[in-house]
Amino acid sequence: MDVQLKRGMIEVCVLAAMLRGPTYGYKLIRDVSPYMEISESTLYPILKRLEAAQCLTVTSAEHNGRLRKYYSITPEGRRRIQEFLHDWQDIMKIYSFIAKEAAYD
Repeated sequence: MDVQLKRGMIEVCVLAAMLRGPTYGYKLIRDVSPYMEISESTLYPILKRLEAAQCLTVTSAEHNGRLRKYYSITPEGRRRIQEFLHDWQDIMKIYSFIAKEAAYD
């Protein structure tokens, strides 16, 4: 799979995992990994990019005596998900065409 396409899909998956409420890094990995391969070394740069793009906010709270970062989706992040869903319809049209043509091969 194209690296850029995969990166964009992982970003949207991470945002979608935040739709149920604030969450933290390890939980994001658990929530996304059944659908896409993701590791800490992949997740945290994505979270930084999404924060810089104002798609999420970060807060810290104590948990079991340690400070934990919680990530929450913003209206911009929700807009990004909707944009992805709209674009995906176009991708599916292209996929259908390619699959149909490949069947003739």
